[in-house]
Amino acid sequence: MSELIRLQAPLSNEDVEKLKIGDRVLISGIVYTARDSAHKRLFDLLKNGQELPFDIRYQIIYYVTPTPTKPGRIFGSAGPTSSYRMDYYTPALLEKGLKGMIGKGMRSDAVKEAIKRYKAVYFVAIGGAGALLSKRVKKEEIIAYEEGPGTIRRLEVEDFPVIVVNDVNGNDLYVEGQKKYHLE
Repeated sequence: MSELIRLQAPLSNEDVEKLKIGDRVLISGIVYTARDSAHKRLFDLLKNGQELPFDIRYQIIYYVTPTPTKPGRIFGSAGPTSSYRMDYYTPALLEKGLKGMIGKGMRSDAVKEAIKRYKAVYFVAIGGAGALLSKRVKKEEIIAYEEGPGTIRRLEVEDFPVIVVNDVNGNDLYVEGQKKYHLE
């Protein structure tokens, strides 16, 4: 098992180039949230030559919509959603400088190729641990779109735990894991 790597977001090219599949990472800093409907809006803005509601260069997007926030808490339960829902829109965001994504599940070949081409990284967060993950959110604000699944939030996180699944060299932890445990 790899040693724990601490990263400060936003990420640099050097940050993502040193990451390898299977690396366990703690992210501190700024992370944006956006799910499929927000991605469609961002994609449509780019398609129409319009500005995005935030500077996406070097940023990380977390595929999550929190549950309602309980009194005394900063953020609701924050488990990742299935990343394939964002696959159609993701290469265009990577081309504009997005450096990292956090979700769960496999990515399409087009996304994996774009991760390699534009030097980015795909992390997974542990599904089913949303209540624990929400404790890593120290501050949040809505920056675009109405409250709901399409909302884009700016989060300040501290030691947010993730695992590298797709790296800049085109490696895929899910593929390598299947090879490792394949029976002849």
